[in-house]
Amino acid sequence: MEEEKNNISQELLETIESYFNNSMENNERILFEEKLINNLEFKEQVEDIKTMLLGIETQALKEQLDTFHSHFYSNKKKHSQKRIIRHIPYMKLSIAAVFVIAIGCFWLFNTSHNKKLYSKYFKPDPGLQTSMGTDANFEFYDAMIDYKRGDYNKAIKKWEILSTKKPNNDTINYFLGLAYMCDKNVNDAIPFLERAVNAGISSVFFNEAHYYLGLAYLKKENTKLAKKHMILSKNSESKSILSEIKD
Repeated sequence: MEEEKNNISQELLETIESYFNNSMENNERILFEEKLINNLEFKEQVEDIKTMLLGIETQALKEQLDTFHSHFYSNKKKHSQKRIIRHIPYMKLSIAAVFVIAIGCFWLFNTSHNKKLYSKYFKPDPGLQTSMGTDANFEFYDAMIDYKRGDYNKAIKKWEILSTKKPNNDTINYFLGLAYMCDKNVNDAIPFLERAVNAGISSVFFNEAHYYLGLAYLKKENTKLAKKHMILSKNSESKSILSEIKD
């Protein structure tokens, strides 16, 4: 069994490499990820190859750095009279570092408490398992793959098409709202999350939709609605947020 696992064809190696390089065609990616979910041995093989590819990249980078350092110190000995010039990049880096720190301090002291609270607690929903079911669900799960890859804009475009067909679907509304929040757009997220909570307690996303809606209102400094939805969410972190919200 171990021998079969290590027997990797060139074709498979190139396929896995294209997957991690994001150069795989969309339909091929869907089939590939479906196989990852349903075939444990294949998943382990892919992880092994991923580790190997990362090792190759790390070694290549190390060799480039070694070459650079060797060349740098060689030139430094030959051209010691140019030391002042060589200090200029470091001076620029120091100025850049001070600039970055200044921006960080500006954000720290000029960002409201509730927006900081939003940044502290907001984490994207991990999404649903992307195992393809019926053809009717294909478009939804196709967008789910984009969402899980962090391509929120592409997921939004696909889910919005589905939303026009099923405006009251709590699943579509919930993940559309989440995709907008992940894309740093709480204004467009709120209407979809409002629709998701309107589906009622029978929705499997009831608590989560209230939680994220509360966070969205928190970022907009609407503490009244933020508290309302945090109370309704019964999420494990809601109590902590409620205790930290400032009117």
